[in-house]
Amino acid sequence: MKKYIILLRGINVSGKHKIPMAELRELLHNLKFKNVETYIQSGNIILDSEYSKEVICQKIEEGITNKYGYNIPALARTLEEWKNAIARYPFSLENEKIVAFSFLNEESKITDIEVKGIKDDKYEVDGDVVYLNCISGFGKTKLTNNNIEKKLNVVATTRNYKTTIKLLELATKE
Repeated sequence: MKKYIILLRGINVSGKHKIPMAELRELLHNLKFKNVETYIQSGNIILDSEYSKEVICQKIEEGITNKYGYNIPALARTLEEWKNAIARYPFSLENEKIVAFSFLNEESKITDIEVKGIKDDKYEVDGDVVYLNCISGFGKTKLTNNNIEKKLNVVATTRNYKTTIKLLELATKE
């Protein structure tokens, strides 16, 4: 049995694709995942499974489509991959409020994206993660999840520093 952190793309955002977390946990239990936990309302899941990441994502996506009729992408990371993503963050962590991680459904072959008007905001594409340092603030940055998806031709879902660290804490607690 292996521990995974699963991120769902685009649920409970602006009232769209609403899925109550209690119902999501029940669905995941019914799909035979073990030790299922969710964190806040935006599709953050920790679970144990013997399946591969690809099978886990497929089962979750199909389960959500069958129950809710939503086409919601799921992205999975092992605990080691999650730790590695955090450890490789290339910018200053001095101001955690401007730090974020965009997790991608596959490695990007593109490492340089042209986004107009990013000002002092910074990004770095590193395999299946885009590291963000948004000095202008997340409400104003042009380095949005939608822009990242469009420029890299991938599915992405972004989590701020606080959520990324909290998911690690939850996944590693005894």
